[in-house]
Amino acid sequence: MRLSSSQFYQYLLVIICPALVWACEVVSEPTPLQLPQPPDFLAMVVPADNPTTVEGVHLGRALFFDPILSVDSSVSCGTCHRPALAFTDGAAVSSGLNARLGRRSAPSLLNIGFHYKAVFWDGRSESLEDQALHPLSDTLEMGSDWSVVQQRLLQNDDYQQLFSAAFPQSGISRENTARALAQFQRTLISADSKYDRVQRGVAEFTPAEKRGWTIFFDAGYPQTPMAECNHCHMDPLFTNLGFANNGLDSSLTLLDFPDPGLGGFTKKRYDYGKFRVPTLRNIMVTAPYMHDGRMGNMPEVLEHYNTGGHYAENLDPNVRPLNLTNQDKADLLAFLQTLTDSTALTNPDYYPLPTK
Repeated sequence: MRLSSSQFYQYLLVIICPALVWACEVVSEPTPLQLPQPPDFLAMVVPADNPTTVEGVHLGRALFFDPILSVDSSVSCGTCHRPALAFTDGAAVSSGLNARLGRRSAPSLLNIGFHYKAVFWDGRSESLEDQALHPLSDTLEMGSDWSVVQQRLLQNDDYQQLFSAAFPQSGISRENTARALAQFQRTLISADSKYDRVQRGVAEFTPAEKRGWTIFFDAGYPQTPMAECNHCHMDPLFTNLGFANNGLDSSLTLLDFPDPGLGGFTKKRYDYGKFRVPTLRNIMVTAPYMHDGRMGNMPEVLEHYNTGGHYAENLDPNVRPLNLTNQDKADLLAFLQTLTDSTALTNPDYYPLPTK
């Protein structure tokens, strides 16, 4: 059957033009980003629905350091997590809107992507994606509301482009904001301290550092004492990712701790007074210490463990009087210093994006 000229052009409109429109709507997929895998580290668990991409990390980095997420545009994630301090803030407890003080110290985010168990001091988040948005609505932190944040992002040309590049199928959303922040945090890897270089055979401990290593890992008994550190602070992350009562406060009932910690979330009796075991990587730059910053320096921390802490029914069994000498503690401090990774602390990719 022959088509007339008018029928032929109708055919083009009906059949060919929709195909051309579809072709024009095809968008570029984000660029996959392979994260480094340090020797001896467990493989990082990345959710299937949030693969790490160049564009996603770029967006997450922009959001992390932008106060646009807080209700009055005064506080960002980077306010409490400063790269030079291993993503802590140097304060006993963090402050948010209008300098309101929170209850807990800002934990380091370096190597947080390898923390496959619950995060936060009290373990209330199972993933970085869930964790990322908690501060946004906390009245002691950013005090914002997603509807407010969404409107700001929609009105920002730069963020419209960044979200479109990172999540071309869905664009600006609460879920994608969390995904981007999580992607950036997974890039924050610290694995080039002197300790790591010694493990790779390209550096050597000093005698004091080596003796501190044997005390830390209980590797020289009876010539050197056992400090029981490595039971909770296991290498290579220098945390077992668990939760423990390390004897900061005494409690006869387990229900009268000043801060319930993990128990406040799980409501299990033996979880009260337990907090996440923090990493000791870069510990010498993250003072003050403990979940509430009550200890101002590392000698104070060592003395706490040397005395055995305070009694509670669920006190970790490895917290006991150690009888360390001043020399033992000095050597432990020398070893802990080898966990400082200046490469990570100065990595330009961990800092705010360069301004235009």
